[in-house]
Amino acid sequence: MFQTARMHKIKVVTLNKYSTHVVNSLHEKGVVQINDISEQIQQDSQLAELLNPSKVTPLTGKISSLLMKCSGLSELLGDAISGHVGIKDMLKSFISPEIPKKTEIEPISGEELVNKAESLLNEVESQTKVIEDQLNSLDGRKSELKSNKLLANKLKGFDIDLSLLNETKYTFTIVGRINAESVDNFKKESAKITDSFLILDAPDENKLKKIVVLLALSEFKDEFYSIVRTFDFEKFETDNLDGKPNDIIGSADLELGSLEKEKSQLYSKLKEIAKKHDDDVVVLKEQLEIERERNEVFSAFGETDKTVMLEAWVPFKDLEKVKNLVDSSTEGYSVVVVEDVDEDDSKVPVLHDNPKIVKPYEFLVDMYSPVRYRAIDPSFLVFIMFPFFFGYCLTDSFYGLMLVVLGIILIKGMGKVNETMGKLGSIIIACGLWTIVLGLITNGLLGDFFSRFLNMTLPTVIPMFDAFKNPQNILMVAILIGFIYTNIGFVLGIINNFRYGEKKEALGSQIVWFVFEAGLIFLAVGMFVPVVGVIGQAIGAIFLIATFAILIYCNGLYGMMDVFSWLGNILSYARLLALCLATGGIAMTVNIIAGMVDAMLPVPYLSLILAVFIFIAGHIVNFLFQVLGAFINSLRLHYVEFFAQFFFEGKNNFNPFSAGRILTRLKK
Repeated sequence: MFQTARMHKIKVVTLNKYSTHVVNSLHEKGVVQINDISEQIQQDSQLAELLNPSKVTPLTGKISSLLMKCSGLSELLGDAISGHVGIKDMLKSFISPEIPKKTEIEPISGEELVNKAESLLNEVESQTKVIEDQLNSLDGRKSELKSNKLLANKLKGFDIDLSLLNETKYTFTIVGRINAESVDNFKKESAKITDSFLILDAPDENKLKKIVVLLALSEFKDEFYSIVRTFDFEKFETDNLDGKPNDIIGSADLELGSLEKEKSQLYSKLKEIAKKHDDDVVVLKEQLEIERERNEVFSAFGETDKTVMLEAWVPFKDLEKVKNLVDSSTEGYSVVVVEDVDEDDSKVPVLHDNPKIVKPYEFLVDMYSPVRYRAIDPSFLVFIMFPFFFGYCLTDSFYGLMLVVLGIILIKGMGKVNETMGKLGSIIIACGLWTIVLGLITNGLLGDFFSRFLNMTLPTVIPMFDAFKNPQNILMVAILIGFIYTNIGFVLGIINNFRYGEKKEALGSQIVWFVFEAGLIFLAVGMFVPVVGVIGQAIGAIFLIATFAILIYCNGLYGMMDVFSWLGNILSYARLLALCLATGGIAMTVNIIAGMVDAMLPVPYLSLILAVFIFIAGHIVNFLFQVLGAFINSLRLHYVEFFAQFFFEGKNNFNPFSAGRILTRLKK
């Protein structure tokens, strides 16, 4: 539970003709992580004499090309089926998502899959290609009309046929937008070139700008463009405009409406095709993705003229399964060499080995970093303490109930199709349950709702932990929890350091603090217990002197500053009280404002409605902010204050070579 799964490295050598069978079998079982040995072969001259780096199969390029085509077609058909997704549909997909049904398929070779894909894609494309081209054409025309309409709106101040603005053999036109205060200077500068020009201006939607039309003889074109470049001039392209602005706008609206109807008809045709072929296309897409992975993995192997060698990591519990699988896939013509992990375990992939109830919290640990192979896995401790810290920060039973409901919705909804959402739902439920329990103990239920509006105290409240009356007791408990949890971290740090032979690090980073704490305890006992007296104080002083000696020995003179880090880590748990009071304080403020509004406004029903609105909106906002704060601070107490005492980082988690079958399953 506190140790990651035991791993072995295996090397498999088999004949070329069996390599595809081995790869397919391992891919379907998904219990090994393939290592890339091609680079190792290139760097090791002795190994290079025996093996050559293998390459992807000849089918890989063809499969990748078909997969791209299939993905595009799947997206087109999917859009046609889904159409416009409203809020109701989004909520339904979140609360009760459609669980994909698996299609049973026959195992086929890569060549057979390529032929099947080409046949199906050609059949579907022959029906969709014309419609897709028409849709693209309509979209292009819509973009052109919208652009013309936008430009015509800008030029509404000029009641002229905009086709007159096009360049002719003898004249040219510049149309654009310029700062309003620059128009006069622009006219003066233009007059210095020639008297044969015309400048019209009209107001813009932006009052600081003006729309300007310049008409002049072509022989002065370069000079006028030189002037334009000296001003902040935004040039408009008017080549496609024909007619007066209002006429262009009206005709664009009519044509856009017509295009939408035509587009809707095309989508109806496409939807009929999608209903017939979409399932086949998405199944094919998954098959191609799986087959591409199988063909690409060969680039990680080594080979000779007649054999192939692969290297992989295997969890110990699956070792015999993998050996039997390789043996059956090669009809016995294979060699499997099993190697234990050597002293350098930095590159060993990590697979958590925790009970099912702890699994969701591995996600929180991995967000920080993968655990090193032989180091302590803290997932179980996170499972115990993270929801507790969260509930300690939130401490409002009604908010906790909302979290439990949200967690159940996640598990029953998106959790069915998304493993991460299911894990998140489990974490949220645990956080909600702790919030309910601690809220009932500390008098937190919608702030002081019971005492303010019902003139009663929650029967579950423990008076000494009432957050509104005795916050100092909650603070002391938080500091005590921090002290204990930090010391647990020190114990784990000692174990980790001794496992890796870092005895001096264990002494200077963990053991020293037990010496320091013993010194503080003896000093306190000596000061407050007369029987112990001077002897206790003397022993405490010796321990404290020993503490500073160890810190200087292990970490140098600056090591003495670590005392403040120790103190800061312990006091950091005071944030549990701060968040607790923030939740209750803001909730109480919402209640006060709602009560004041109801009492002060002269209109009875209006005041009640407004008070209820403030009450509900205020608590929703407080809930959202405090949940975010509780989550962040609960993570911080683990990542910064707890993990810092012992966590050894690894490089990667176990990533099995596995066929991601969501829509398909092989016939047995």
